[in-house]
Amino acid sequence: MPLTMPEELILLMLDDRTGRLNETAGPASGYALAGAILAELALRNRINTEQGRFLVTDATPTGDSLLDPVLARIAADPGATADVPHDSRWWIETLAGEADAFRDAIFARLVAHGILRAEEGRFLWIFPERRYPMISDREEREVKARLAGVIFDDHVPDHRDSLLIGLARSAGLLPLILAPDALEAAEPRIAQVADIDELSRSLGNAVRDIFVEMARYTPVM
Repeated sequence: MPLTMPEELILLMLDDRTGRLNETAGPASGYALAGAILAELALRNRINTEQGRFLVTDATPTGDSLLDPVLARIAADPGATADVPHDSRWWIETLAGEADAFRDAIFARLVAHGILRAEEGRFLWIFPERRYPMISDREEREVKARLAGVIFDDHVPDHRDSLLIGLARSAGLLPLILAPDALEAAEPRIAQVADIDELSRSLGNAVRDIFVEMARYTPVM
């Protein structure tokens, strides 16, 4: 069964050596994951974006236990059908507040797929934590190779790939995929791919705006 966009995003964020989320992904993971859930709903033709705002186009459940509660919330929200529905930033910030639960559910799926295994351990020998070492790195390598192929090609990308690249770019995750020199050289193409359609621009801009605001109010040590 193909992986969903939230599942692929978690694999990109995961540190293969430690079984934890990569430190680079730490501040970004919740917002990027929220964007990936919304993007997956859009890819399944359940929601659409119009001038940066989400509209429910089909409230029929997808059968996915992660996606369907989010779809039901968007459909039930008064803003979903109002003249001024909530925008993508509002939904990303709202869903990011539940990122821990989403991550746990996705990790459980990847364990069930036989891609990861769950290990109980201690952080700093004191605090209990759960790590997810890789069993099979095939799926992760395929995702990275597919995205690199889009970035270093000049063909029109698949809609799913442009969305995933846009989210990874806006949340600062591309250094987890490409070496610094390659990333710098490919920046014009990455920008082109990430801004190819309205949904990618809407999600990407929302995540970037959140991080700009976070940086503005984060004290410098």
